[in-house]
Amino acid sequence: MNWERNSGILIGTIFNSRIYNLMIKKKKILHSQFKFNLIPFLFFVILVGCNRKIPEYTETDSQAILNPDYSSITIPPNIAPLNFRIMDKADLYLARFYNNEGTEFMVRSKNGEIKIPDKKWKELLKISGSGEYSIDIFARNSGEFTKYQTITNKISQEPIDKYLVYRLIEPGFETWNKMGIYQRNLENFRQTPVMLNSLSGGNCMNCHTFARNSGKDIMFHMRGENAGTIIFKDGVYSKVNTKTDSTISAGVYSSWHPSGDFIAYSVNNIVQSFPAMPGRKIEVYDTLSDVVVYDIRKNLIVTTDQLSRPDILETFPSWGPDGHSLYYCSAVKQSMGNYDKIRYDLMRIPFDPDNCSFGQPESIIKVSDKGKSISFPRVSPDNKYLLFCLADYGNFTLWHPESDIYMLDLSTGEEIKPEINSNRTESFHEWSSNGRWVVFSSRRDDGLYTRPYFTYFDTAGKMHKPFILPQKDPEFYVDFMKSFNVPELITSQVGLNPRKLEKFGKKNQTIKAGL
Repeated sequence: MNWERNSGILIGTIFNSRIYNLMIKKKKILHSQFKFNLIPFLFFVILVGCNRKIPEYTETDSQAILNPDYSSITIPPNIAPLNFRIMDKADLYLARFYNNEGTEFMVRSKNGEIKIPDKKWKELLKISGSGEYSIDIFARNSGEFTKYQTITNKISQEPIDKYLVYRLIEPGFETWNKMGIYQRNLENFRQTPVMLNSLSGGNCMNCHTFARNSGKDIMFHMRGENAGTIIFKDGVYSKVNTKTDSTISAGVYSSWHPSGDFIAYSVNNIVQSFPAMPGRKIEVYDTLSDVVVYDIRKNLIVTTDQLSRPDILETFPSWGPDGHSLYYCSAVKQSMGNYDKIRYDLMRIPFDPDNCSFGQPESIIKVSDKGKSISFPRVSPDNKYLLFCLADYGNFTLWHPESDIYMLDLSTGEEIKPEINSNRTESFHEWSSNGRWVVFSSRRDDGLYTRPYFTYFDTAGKMHKPFILPQKDPEFYVDFMKSFNVPELITSQVGLNPRKLEKFGKKNQTIKAGL
C-alpha cells in the first residue's frame, strides 16, 4: 500500500508564497504563460518537492507496545509532547501523527525512540477540532514494513493546571542524601527547584500544600537543624514553630483553607517500624494524633475537644471547597505495636471561618467495621465528589500494595471504584483547579518507585485511562532513581526563591495556643 500526502491544501499556500514573486522577478515565465500554465507547474513542484510516501507494508491485527503506554488515553490540550519508545524489535521505525483537520507529520527512528517536535505537537493539539488525533506505527524487519493497528487518543477541551509540584526523594523514605521540592511546567519539560536541602544543611523537607491551586501561597515543613514551617503568602516569607505547649507535635499533614487565612494540621506522634512481612518493607503509624487549625491572621492555633480526643486518632485534615467543612480520618487508638488493627473512618466537622469555631462532627463513610481503612480525603472543586484511598489498615498507604483510590458521590452517597487502579499501590491524589483532571501517585510500574499519573474526569463522573507524566527522554523512568512524592497541581509558578529562603534566617516565629 502507498499513502500520499494530500497536496491540494498546498496550492493556495504556494500561490501566495515567495515562489510566485521569485518567478516573476527573474522572468522565468511570461505573464501570459503564467496565467494559463501555473496550476500544472505548481502540481509538478508539489509532487516532486513535497510528496512523502509510506513504503509498501503488511498490516497486523496487533497494536505496537509503547513505553510509556500513551495509547487510548484522553489528554489535555496543553500537555508537553508524549514521547515514547516502541518496544517491538525492528531496524527502522516510522510514527505518523495526524488528525482529521489535515495536520500530520512523521517521526523516524532507528532505535524506537519517538521524540515529537514541540512545534508540530502543539499544532496537532491546537487544530484537532475533532477532539482526537491518531498515530500509525510502522516497523521494518528484513527490509519489509509492518503497520500496527492505529492508535487514537482523545484531546479534552479543558486544560490541566500549568504546573505540577512534587518532592523528589529515594523510594525508601527512611534515608536520603539530596532532597528537593520541584515544580514542573506541564506544557514543556522545564523543571525548577522550589527548595533544595543543599541550601538548608541537608535536612528533610516535606508536606508542601497550596491554597486554591495557586502558586502564590505555599507552605511546607523544614526538619532537622532548620526545623520550622515555611509559609509564603502574598509575597511575604514567614517561618513559624507550629508546636505549642498544648499540642502533641508541630504540624504534620496539612490543608490550606480556601480563604487563605487558615491551615489545618494534624499533630502526630509517628512511629516507623520495619516488619518482617511479605510485601511490607516499612510501616508508619500513629500512637497519638489530633487535628488543629492555625489562624494565620491572628497567629493562633485552635481546636475543639471533638478533634483531640485521647482515645481517638484524628489525622489527614482536608477542607471542602466552600471552607465551611473540614474532612478528616478517625480511628480508635490501639496499643503499641498493633498497627495492623488501626482502621480509619471518614469524618466531617462544620467550621465557621468568621469566628474560627467548630460544630459537631458526623460520620461520612464507616469502613473500620468491614476491615478497611480510609486516608487522603480530597473534595472536588465543585463540591460534588470526594476521592480517598482505601487499604486494609493504617493511613500511610504508600507501602500498602492493596491501596486503591475510591470516589464518593457526595449528593447520593454512592461509593465508586474508578477504573484507574492497578494491582500495586495507588496513594496520594489531588484535583486540578477546574475539577477535570486528577493527579495521583502510583507504584504500578515496578512496585518500588512512586510516579505521578494523570486521569481525565469527565462531566459524567467517569475517570479515563491514566497516563504518566511525560518526559523529554522516553527512557527517563528506566534510569531515574527517585520517587515523586506528593504531586500537587497549581495554576501559576511558585514565586518563592530558594536563595532568598536560605538567607531568611533560622529563628522561628512563636504561635499562640488558643486551645
